[in-house]
Formats: sequence, C-alpha cells, structure tokens
Amino acid sequence: MTDDVITSTPIPETSPSHSEDGDNLPSGLVVAVIPAFNEDRFIASVILKTRQHVDVVIVVDDGSQDDSVMLAEQCGAKVIRQSQNQGKAAALNVGLAAAREMGAGCVILIDADGQQNPHDIPAMIAPIKRGEADVVVGSRFMGTASSTPIWRVMGQQALTAATNLASGVNLTDSQSGFRALSRKALEAFNFQTLGFSVESEMQFLMKRHQLVAREVPIVVNYDEKPKRNPIKHGLQVLNGIYQMVSLHRPLFFFGAVGGMLLLFGLYVGLRMVEAYNADPNPKLAVGTALIAVGACILGALFISTGIILNAIRIYLSKR
Repeated sequence: MTDDVITSTPIPETSPSHSEDGDNLPSGLVVAVIPAFNEDRFIASVILKTRQHVDVVIVVDDGSQDDSVMLAEQCGAKVIRQSQNQGKAAALNVGLAAAREMGAGCVILIDADGQQNPHDIPAMIAPIKRGEADVVVGSRFMGTASSTPIWRVMGQQALTAATNLASGVNLTDSQSGFRALSRKALEAFNFQTLGFSVESEMQFLMKRHQLVAREVPIVVNYDEKPKRNPIKHGLQVLNGIYQMVSLHRPLFFFGAVGGMLLLFGLYVGLRMVEAYNADPNPKLAVGTALIAVGACILGALFISTGIILNAIRIYLSKR
C-alpha cells in the first residue's frame, strides 16, 4: 500500500498544541484525519470548519477523480494521495500513521461528506482532555433531536446491536464515523477490515486493548441522498462483523456455535430415548441417534477449536 501513497503537501513535524478554555491534552497535537473519495461538493466546508478546532487537518484522498484534492490543498489541509481506491479502512490506516509520526496527542476522525458538524469537535475532545476516555464516539442516538430518516435509524440500530453483541463493547451508535482518539487508542488502532466495517472493528480493538469508550450526542445532516446502497452497505458491515468475530473473539464465535450444536445433540438424544421407551423402533432410533451423536461431536470440535484459537490469539498478542 505504501507504494501507492503520495504526500502532496508536506506534513510539519511540530506545531503548538491546540487548546480551549485553558485545557491541554497530555501531550501532542490535535489532528483531524478525513478520508475522502470524490467529495468535492462538501470537503472544503468540512476542512475550513474543522481547522477552527484542531492544529492540523490531514486529508487522505482515496483515489478521487474529482476536485477533492485541489480543494483540500487550497483549504490548508495536508493531503496524502492514494493512486487507487482502497476503501475507508486503508485510508484511515494511512492517516493514523501520519498522525502518529507527527506526535498527535488526540486525533479526530470525521467524514468528508458534510453530514457531521465539525463544531462538535470540542465536545468530542473534552473527555480525552480530562483523561476520562481513550475513544469518544459521536452518537446520533443519545436523545438529541435530528432529522435522521426512520429507515436509517432502524438499520443503524440493527448493526449496532450486532456489533455490540459480537464485540463485547456497548455503544448506542456503533457505525458513527465521527470519533476522537487518545494517543493510547492511536497506537492501538491498525485496521485489517476492508470496506466500511471499520467502525465495527474499532469496537473489537477497544475490547482487545481495554480502551475506555465514551459517547457524546451529535446532530447530523441527511439532506443529501446516500452515495451507497444502504442495503448493500448493511450487508457488507454484517459480513465484516462475522469475519471479525472469528478473528478477534474465536472462543465466543466457535464456542457459541459449538454450544448450540451440543445442546441440540443432547436434546435430540433425550427425545430419542423417550420415544424409544414409548415405542421401541430400532430403525428410527438408529437414525435419530446418529443425528444426536453427530451434532454432539461437531459441537465439541467447534468448542475445542475456539479454545485453541483463543489461546493462540492470547499468545500472539503478548509477543
């Protein structure tokens, strides 16, 4: 991926740390990272508003074919260009790596489509300044009135429920792309997923690295139609969650499946015994017994696989 990255604007090594109301971050700059793909309609406004609250704005252009790069540079952003579209996760990895090199003490992640309000950044940063959180998520569902369409609310809540259950970290808005990261989170985050399930992967990484998460209410603007098919997008996120469960929580994933198979096998076996006692039929008993035994064996194999993979994951994480 590094061969496809071109820094079109030099990134400064140092800069005075941004602060408001006398509060200071533990160390480093406040840096905003904005992934962008064909967002020339809104990116200038997002950058100009964001610059009022941060020290540096980094735009990672993910292979845009419009005027996004030109506008970002004219608005004072530090632009990192990728020659090909590689997805949001890859763009964020590039942006976070640049922020780490700059010595960022806090990173703001905000989308380039104008849906989020950069003037909410001070509220996002506040818990990190106070040392209360490693990750702050801007939530659309914390009681703040907004114009979010009902179909979006239902879809996002379904994805949030799935992500919360799978990751073991509970948020009210798992898919919000508006986030603030402390230095600890910045060091911990390196995304493996593809596409737009990166927000869900953050929750798995929060659990893995024991990061403290907080949420603050935000208002979003949905005046524009979505660029992506929402059904396709939702299915991509669910597929990403499925893959991340097996990668980050193998004991939970394989253990849950194995446990259900084991319980099913035991249930079928008990019912077979009851039926055989009532009506001894060898042919029916043998068939049912094979189903019960097969389910129990598969269940035991799944559970054993989960235990082994979890032990390997723990071992590798400590190296």
